[in-house]
Order: sequence, then structure tokens, then C-alpha cells
Amino acid sequence: MEKITTIGLDITKQVFQVHGINGAGSIVSRRKLRRDDVVGFFRALPPCLIGIEACATGHHWARVLMALGHEVRLMPASYVKPYVKRQKNDATDAEAICEAVARPTMRFVPVKSEEQQSVLMLHRVRELLIRQRTMLVNALRGHLAEFGIVTRQGIAGVGMLIALVEGDDHDLIPALARSALLPLIGQLREVHQKVSEMDRQILAWHRSNELSRRLETTPGIGPITASAITATVTDASLFKSGRQLAAWIGLAPRQNSSGGKDRLGRISKQGDPYLRRLLVVGTHAVLRFSRKGKAASTRWAAELLAKKPYNVVAVALANKIARIVFGR
Repeated sequence: MEKITTIGLDITKQVFQVHGINGAGSIVSRRKLRRDDVVGFFRALPPCLIGIEACATGHHWARVLMALGHEVRLMPASYVKPYVKRQKNDATDAEAICEAVARPTMRFVPVKSEEQQSVLMLHRVRELLIRQRTMLVNALRGHLAEFGIVTRQGIAGVGMLIALVEGDDHDLIPALARSALLPLIGQLREVHQKVSEMDRQILAWHRSNELSRRLETTPGIGPITASAITATVTDASLFKSGRQLAAWIGLAPRQNSSGGKDRLGRISKQGDPYLRRLLVVGTHAVLRFSRKGKAASTRWAAELLAKKPYNVVAVALANKIARIVFGR
């Protein structure tokens, strides 16, 4: 078999499609591989360039193939799609990946380490638990509202509802309804305890990472946001400027420019929605609790608040904080 220089690898759970070409661009190999045969196939090949679409398991296979001596590049699936010819199947997907990985203007996704993926997994599990806790709280509020029991929002209000359900010195709640709500309260406490445990683990990793601690010195960024940025942005040098980082997160205006006339719209909301939300929430805290006039970014935001709506200023400040993060 001729020497393979570039391979497009379409990965799935069990069946992997290989599309390999030589230095002249001629097709050398087109075949399917079972999951157990992937490592053996690439171990037998001389070092070559391998393109993979960035997905949930792409980073794992990139690390595996890099350990075998190959050069692996991950690409966003949306950037590979224009190279797909006509019908979509595994073979055409692998061919498109092989074509896209060799483009000189292609943008690639840095390969994350196991530690970075583990930290992000802590964040994802924490978010899932928080959503479950919110669902339980809403269910408890909704059920008790059927009996005319409504309390204020927030943790204090939930505590009052729990005390009413668990208390037996009143007749506001029927016994049958109380027996139905007690399991919800038990599950709510269990989920809250698990969220607290996730917070402790994230905080411990944050304190052990020098870059994450440095990012925490930025206004509006705490341990949660700092650790998420550190684990998500693998290599900040891939961005030419802080504006590129802000645009990647989705905090820069969407452009619809033509004919030399710039038309800027709302923020693009591209990139990482989790990071964008954390940054915007952090700016709300800065705007709410800061003493005006001390930090330069706060003075700038205070002046902007006189002319723009609150949420617009919050997003603009989040963009500014993202640019500050790039300089850290």
C-alpha cells in the first residue's frame, strides 16, 4: 500500500470510517474499522496527519492517536460540513474531513487533557444537579400553591415551605399531601448536598491551579468561572487578540456588513454558552455590588448605564472582562 500522508477519520460509537490519501492527493485507503481495530490499524501506519471532527469523544481519540506518533487535528463539525459532497454517509463524511484538515485557513480545536475534561465534567454535573434542584423547588412551590400556601422567592422561602410540610402542629396541609411531598424534600436536600460537594471539588482544583487563581483576580470572576475558563480555553495563544476570544465566547456583535458599510447587530451567541452565561452573571454582580469609581471597568460601566439598558451594559462589561482574561 502506498504511503498515507493524510487521513480523515469519522468516529462513531462502534464503526469508524477511514479515508486516506497520499502526498499527491490520490485515495489510498477507504475502509471501515470496528472500535477494537482502530488502535491496531493506526499503530501499523507511519506517522501521518489525522483529521477528526471535534465532539464528545474526539479528544479521547486524539490523545490515543497522538500517543501512537500521529499528528491529530480536531475541527468543528460546522467547518467540515461545506466539504461534504451530495449525500451524507460515513464515507463522504470521512472524505470531507480529509479534505478540510488540509486547508491552510482551517481553524482547529486544541486537544484537551484528561484533567481539563475532568474539571469540565465537574461543571456539567454541577449544572445538571442545579437544574434538578430547581425542578424540585418549583414542584414543591407548585404543589403547595394548590392549597393556598405561597411564600417569597429564594432560599428563605423554600425553607419556610419545608418547615410547613415537616411540621405537624397545623392543619394547612392534608396528611396525604404531606406524605407525597416529604420524598421531594428528601431528594431536594440530597441534591443540595451533592451540589455543595461539587463546589468543594471545583474550589480545591481552582486553588491548585496557578492560572485559575490568576484569573480570579479579574473583576466579576470567581472560582467557578475561573476554573471553567482554564479548563475550556486550552491555549489562549490561538487567539490573536482579546476581541477574538470575546467573539469566540459569543460576546461580540454579529456582523451583516456589505459594500463597505458596517452593520452590527446583537451578540452572536456563538462559542461556549456556559462561559458566556458565567461571565454575564459575574458582571451583574459587579454592577450590583461595586462601589462606583474605584475600578476603571466599573467607572466605564457606570457611565454607560446612564445611556444604555442594564442588560446591555452587563453584556458589554462581560465582553470587556473576556478581553482582560486574554491578557492574564
